[in-house]
Amino acid sequence: MTHTYDISGMTCINCETKVQKLLSAVQDVKQVDIDLAKQQARIEMDKHVSTSKLQAALKDYPKYQLRESGNMHMQMESEQEETKTWFQTYKPILLIFAYIIAATLLTELRSNFNWMQWMNNFMGAFFLTFSFFKLLDLKGFAENYFSYDIIAKRWFSYGYVYAFIELALGLAYLTSFNPLLTNSITFVVMSISITGVLQSVFNKRKIKCACLGAVFNLPMSTVTIIEDALMIAMSFISILTLLLHK
Repeated sequence: MTHTYDISGMTCINCETKVQKLLSAVQDVKQVDIDLAKQQARIEMDKHVSTSKLQAALKDYPKYQLRESGNMHMQMESEQEETKTWFQTYKPILLIFAYIIAATLLTELRSNFNWMQWMNNFMGAFFLTFSFFKLLDLKGFAENYFSYDIIAKRWFSYGYVYAFIELALGLAYLTSFNPLLTNSITFVVMSISITGVLQSVFNKRKIKCACLGAVFNLPMSTVTIIEDALMIAMSFISILTLLLHK
């Protein structure tokens, strides 16, 4: 891993050489490159070394003050994301799905199990839960959604509207409001949503998924595709069932 630090107090080539030598002697530091003009040090490490430990190496020369550069936190967050396992990365969304599935199954098992009713309850709980996380930081969600959704890119306010569409769909499913209309809207809305997701994933764009709003930092991936595809499939099955039983 490599990090960049700002170092004040260096005024000449001797200072540069001295700072480089002192920092290179710190355990786990692999290489130190000093940019005198920018007053910066680019340090390559075998494993992360704290800023305080690096500053301690310069303690005999108080005029040299080392601090994290402006993009240091972004670098560290990026490295932390890269070291996470698949389960650690998607743990929030997996837990939410598990809770929704368990709660709706237990509710349906109290009486004669009905797959259609269970799907309605699952979709209702799904939309209510996901709209809740979006509404916690509506502005943050809209900004993230704008980066990949095909409608939000043309009309930024759609990000704000979309959160309330999910809320309305959740209430419609749980109250059994006009099932054919509710499922038709779901099919159209989620089909449009998955288009932007597919484009981002296939183009290998490293962007944040807005499915849980701005609360969790989830990367866009096949998990997002599965999430949207599941809603599309369930709404399509419900539409077919309703039309066949008319």
